[in-house]
Amino acid sequence: MYDEDLASLGYIANYSRLFSLRPEVYRAWKTLIGAVRGNMRLRRYELATIAAAAALRCSYCVVAHGAVLASNFFTPEQVVVLAHDFHEAGLEPVDVAIMEVAQKVALRAHEITEEDVDRLRGLGLSDTEIFDVVLVAAARAFFSKSLDAMAAEPDGVYAEKLGAEVVTELAVGRPFPLAMRPLE
Repeated sequence: MYDEDLASLGYIANYSRLFSLRPEVYRAWKTLIGAVRGNMRLRRYELATIAAAAALRCSYCVVAHGAVLASNFFTPEQVVVLAHDFHEAGLEPVDVAIMEVAQKVALRAHEITEEDVDRLRGLGLSDTEIFDVVLVAAARAFFSKSLDAMAAEPDGVYAEKLGAEVVTELAVGRPFPLAMRPLE
């Protein structure tokens, strides 16, 4: 796992340090999330992911996926707004609805109603696309809760990419040091 991280990331991710305790579980996770993500546009996947991660109060996942959003779609300051109140982020109604459903699945999946599904259908999503949003949020619950329960901190690279102040602002749950661990 460490060799793969060094080859693809240039450093060993803190989640890899944790999952190196059970590499077969990490491989299964990668297969699952790859299958889910493979059918979605990156922006939609990341919006659903950050909504679920923020609802679950997982600072690591919010920072990691916030970095993807900041690199591809938004400014770091907009990502902070997305993480704390996406209703105030100036998103299109379809994006808000996707994030609401992802958040609801992460916290209270039993409360998803036909109205929630019909709203997404009315905004142009197919049943398959709706199920993809549900799968993203459900899978995020596994990964986020695993990282949070073991107090995994976001990698130092995120402070370099986003700035330490933005990373600190993205802490939605477990706080972490302003000066995160340096890259190895």
